Amino acid sequence: MTEVLFYHLQNAPLEQVLPQLLERSLARDWRVVVKVGDAERMEALVNSLWTYRDDSFLPHGTRDDGPAEAHPIFLTVVDENPNAAQVVFLVDGAEPGDLAGYERCVLMFDGRNEQALGRAREHWKALKGAGHDATYWQQSDEGRWEKKA
Repeated sequence: MTEVLFYHLQNAPLEQVLPQLLERSLARDWRVVVKVGDAERMEALVNSLWTYRDDSFLPHGTRDDGPAEAHPIFLTVVDENPNAAQVVFLVDGAEPGDLAGYERCVLMFDGRNEQALGRAREHWKALKGAGHDATYWQQSDEGRWEKKA
């Protein structure tokens, strides 16, 4: 079964937190799929990954950027794993879909948005019920991740 980590964003936006987690994934030599809820948000995230920090580069791309297997981080809006990723990040309302090909799934949601919070609860129940090993992480006031469940 896939290990599923729920990340409850409270004190920092996705554009600030996602690059840090992607850097950690690449440091472990993992390939990554970032599944985004819609195409417009995906384009915004692509742009933010280019500019999030001056002294760093996250090698990423989409279908528009050539062969998927050439991208250690692949962004998409559909349920696919074209770069043989070990990890999938679900952001901005992306649905889990088929997790069978992944070692880890990171479901990130905005805890200040009641609709996102409700969907995360539904996903928690469904994924736990399907036998996945799920953990819940929440940002502290200092911005650290604390395991809550």
